[in-house]
Amino acid sequence: MRLILASASPRRADLLAQLGITPDALRPADIDETPRPRELPRPYCRRMAREKAEVVAPAAGEVVLAADTTVALGRRILGKPRDAGEAAQFLLALAGRRHKVITALAVRSPARLWLREVVTTVAMKRLSDVELNTYLASGDWRGKAGGYGIQGPAGAFIPWISGSFTGVVGLPLAETAQLLAAAGYPVFAQRVAEGS
Repeated sequence: MRLILASASPRRADLLAQLGITPDALRPADIDETPRPRELPRPYCRRMAREKAEVVAPAAGEVVLAADTTVALGRRILGKPRDAGEAAQFLLALAGRRHKVITALAVRSPARLWLREVVTTVAMKRLSDVELNTYLASGDWRGKAGGYGIQGPAGAFIPWISGSFTGVVGLPLAETAQLLAAAGYPVFAQRVAEGS
Protein backbone atom coordinates (compact mmCIF):
# COMPACT_ATOMS: atom_id res chain seq x y z
CA MET A 1 0.00 0.00 0.00
CA ARG A 2 1.30 3.45 -0.96
CA LEU A 3 1.09 6.47 1.35
CA ILE A 4 0.52 9.88 -0.21
CA LEU A 5 1.23 12.89 2.00
CA ALA A 6 -0.97 15.82 0.95
CA SER A 7 1.49 18.33 2.41
CA ALA A 8 4.76 20.02 1.58
CA SER A 9 5.54 20.51 5.29
CA PRO A 10 9.00 19.18 6.15
CA ARG A 11 7.85 19.00 9.79
CA ARG A 12 5.11 16.50 8.92
CA ALA A 13 7.53 14.37 6.91
CA ASP A 14 9.99 14.43 9.83
CA LEU A 15 7.27 13.37 12.27
CA LEU A 16 6.22 10.47 10.02
CA ALA A 17 9.87 9.41 9.95
CA GLN A 18 9.66 8.98 13.75
CA LEU A 19 7.16 6.20 13.03
CA GLY A 20 9.54 4.71 10.48
CA ILE A 21 7.31 5.90 7.62
CA THR A 22 8.50 7.59 4.45
CA PRO A 23 5.65 8.73 2.18
CA ASP A 24 5.72 7.22 -1.29
CA ALA A 25 4.76 10.60 -2.77
CA LEU A 26 4.17 14.20 -1.74
CA ARG A 27 1.14 15.82 -3.35
CA PRO A 28 0.58 19.15 -1.59
CA ALA A 29 -3.08 20.16 -1.70
CA ASP A 30 -3.67 23.60 -3.19
CA ILE A 31 -6.84 24.93 -1.54
CA ASP A 32 -8.18 28.28 -0.40
CA GLU A 33 -7.41 28.44 3.33
CA THR A 34 -9.44 31.59 4.01
CA PRO A 35 -11.74 31.13 7.00
CA ARG A 36 -15.44 31.61 6.31
CA PRO A 37 -17.22 34.52 8.03
CA ARG A 38 -17.69 33.74 11.75
CA GLU A 39 -16.16 30.26 11.28
CA LEU A 40 -14.82 28.89 14.56
CA PRO A 41 -11.29 27.46 14.82
CA ARG A 42 -12.14 23.77 15.32
CA PRO A 43 -14.68 23.45 12.45
CA TYR A 44 -12.33 25.51 10.27
CA CYS A 45 -9.39 23.21 10.97
CA ARG A 46 -11.48 20.10 10.33
CA ARG A 47 -12.76 21.56 7.04
CA MET A 48 -9.21 22.37 5.91
CA ALA A 49 -7.97 18.81 6.55
CA ARG A 50 -11.02 17.31 4.81
CA GLU A 51 -10.69 19.59 1.77
CA LYS A 52 -6.97 18.83 1.46
CA ALA A 53 -7.72 15.09 1.47
CA GLU A 54 -10.56 15.52 -1.01
CA VAL A 55 -8.47 17.32 -3.66
CA VAL A 56 -5.75 14.65 -3.59
CA ALA A 57 -7.57 11.62 -4.97
CA PRO A 58 -6.07 8.25 -4.00
CA ALA A 59 -5.73 5.55 -6.62
CA ALA A 60 -6.31 1.88 -5.85
CA GLY A 61 -3.80 0.74 -3.25
CA GLU A 62 -3.15 4.30 -2.03
CA VAL A 63 -3.95 6.11 1.22
CA VAL A 64 -3.83 9.91 1.43
CA LEU A 65 -2.84 11.65 4.67
CA ALA A 66 -3.73 15.33 5.05
CA ALA A 67 -3.54 17.60 8.07
CA ASP A 68 -4.12 21.17 9.12
CA THR A 69 -2.85 22.97 12.20
CA THR A 70 -4.62 26.03 13.55
CA VAL A 71 -3.78 28.25 16.50
CA ALA A 72 -6.89 29.51 18.29
CA LEU A 73 -7.00 32.38 20.75
CA GLY A 74 -10.55 32.10 22.00
CA ARG A 75 -12.72 32.24 18.87
CA ARG A 76 -9.96 33.90 16.84
CA ILE A 77 -8.02 31.92 14.22
CA LEU A 78 -4.33 32.79 14.03
CA GLY A 79 -3.07 31.47 10.71
CA LYS A 80 0.33 31.80 9.09
CA PRO A 81 1.47 35.43 9.40
CA ARG A 82 1.88 37.37 6.16
CA ASP A 83 4.91 39.30 7.44
CA ALA A 84 6.98 40.04 10.53
CA GLY A 85 4.52 42.74 11.63
CA GLU A 86 1.63 40.28 11.71
CA ALA A 87 3.83 37.67 13.42
CA ALA A 88 4.59 40.26 16.12
CA GLN A 89 0.86 40.95 16.56
CA PHE A 90 0.14 37.23 16.95
CA LEU A 91 2.97 36.67 19.44
CA LEU A 92 2.00 39.70 21.53
CA ALA A 93 -1.60 38.46 21.61
CA LEU A 94 -0.47 34.98 22.73
CA ALA A 95 2.18 36.11 25.25
CA GLY A 96 1.25 35.63 28.89
CA ARG A 97 -1.87 33.61 28.01
CA ARG A 98 -3.06 30.12 27.20
CA HIS A 99 -4.28 29.22 23.73
CA LYS A 100 -5.36 26.11 21.82
CA VAL A 101 -3.50 24.41 19.00
CA ILE A 102 -5.80 22.27 16.89
CA THR A 103 -4.50 19.75 14.40
CA ALA A 104 -7.08 18.01 12.26
CA LEU A 105 -6.18 14.81 10.42
CA ALA A 106 -7.83 13.35 7.35
CA VAL A 107 -6.96 9.91 6.02
CA ARG A 108 -8.56 8.91 2.75
CA SER A 109 -8.69 5.61 0.89
CA PRO A 110 -10.51 5.22 -2.43
CA ALA A 111 -13.58 4.05 -0.48
CA ARG A 112 -13.62 6.07 2.77
CA LEU A 113 -12.52 9.18 4.66
CA TRP A 114 -11.48 9.23 8.35
CA LEU A 115 -11.32 12.54 10.28
CA ARG A 116 -9.99 13.37 13.73
CA GLU A 117 -9.03 16.54 15.61
CA VAL A 118 -6.50 16.80 18.40
CA VAL A 119 -6.64 19.87 20.65
CA THR A 120 -3.71 20.88 22.85
CA THR A 121 -3.69 23.72 25.37
CA VAL A 122 -0.47 25.74 25.26
CA ALA A 123 0.78 28.43 27.65
CA MET A 124 3.14 31.08 26.32
CA LYS A 125 5.13 33.20 28.77
CA ARG A 126 5.25 36.98 28.65
CA LEU A 127 7.83 38.09 26.10
CA SER A 128 10.41 40.82 26.57
CA ASP A 129 11.15 43.17 23.69
CA VAL A 130 14.53 41.46 23.25
CA GLU A 131 12.94 37.99 23.07
CA LEU A 132 10.27 39.13 20.62
CA ASN A 133 12.63 41.01 18.32
CA THR A 134 15.29 38.29 18.36
CA TYR A 135 12.68 35.68 17.46
CA LEU A 136 11.23 37.80 14.66
CA ALA A 137 14.72 38.39 13.27
CA SER A 138 15.35 34.63 13.20
CA GLY A 139 12.62 34.15 10.58
CA ASP A 140 11.48 30.98 12.35
CA TRP A 141 7.90 32.34 12.43
CA ARG A 142 7.52 32.05 8.64
CA GLY A 143 4.96 29.50 7.47
CA LYS A 144 3.85 28.61 11.01
CA ALA A 145 0.32 28.95 12.38
CA GLY A 146 0.22 31.53 15.14
CA GLY A 147 3.66 32.79 14.14
CA TYR A 148 5.71 30.29 16.12
CA GLY A 149 7.02 26.74 16.06
CA ILE A 150 7.29 24.94 19.40
CA GLN A 151 10.05 22.69 18.02
CA GLY A 152 12.34 25.67 17.31
CA PRO A 153 13.64 28.65 19.27
CA ALA A 154 10.08 29.56 20.37
CA GLY A 155 10.10 26.40 22.48
CA ALA A 156 11.81 28.62 25.08
CA PHE A 157 8.57 30.64 25.29
CA ILE A 158 6.38 27.62 26.13
CA PRO A 159 6.61 26.59 29.81
CA TRP A 160 3.59 24.27 29.75
CA ILE A 161 1.32 22.28 27.44
CA SER A 162 -1.57 19.91 28.06
CA GLY A 163 -2.04 17.50 25.18
CA SER A 164 -0.02 16.35 22.20
CA PHE A 165 3.43 17.88 21.62
CA THR A 166 3.58 16.38 18.12
CA GLY A 167 0.10 17.78 17.48
CA VAL A 168 1.45 21.28 18.17
CA VAL A 169 4.34 20.61 15.78
CA GLY A 170 1.80 19.63 13.10
CA LEU A 171 1.05 15.89 13.17
CA PRO A 172 -0.14 14.10 16.33
CA LEU A 173 1.63 10.76 16.00
CA ALA A 174 -0.61 8.54 18.15
CA GLU A 175 -3.75 9.59 16.29
CA THR A 176 -2.01 9.51 12.90
CA ALA A 177 -0.90 5.92 13.51
CA GLN A 178 -4.44 4.95 14.56
CA LEU A 179 -6.09 6.46 11.47
CA LEU A 180 -3.52 5.00 9.06
CA ALA A 181 -3.98 1.55 10.65
CA ALA A 182 -7.78 1.92 10.36
CA ALA A 183 -7.30 2.63 6.64
CA GLY A 184 -5.26 -0.56 6.27
CA TYR A 185 -1.82 1.03 6.08
CA PRO A 186 0.74 -1.25 7.81
CA VAL A 187 2.11 1.30 10.28
CA PHE A 188 3.72 -1.09 12.74
CA ALA A 189 3.85 -4.28 10.66
CA GLN A 190 6.17 -2.49 8.24
CA ARG A 191 8.61 -1.54 11.02
CA VAL A 192 8.59 -5.02 12.53
CA ALA A 193 9.27 -6.61 9.13
CA GLU A 194 12.13 -4.21 8.41
CA GLY A 195 13.66 -4.66 11.87
CA SER A 196 13.54 -8.46 11.90
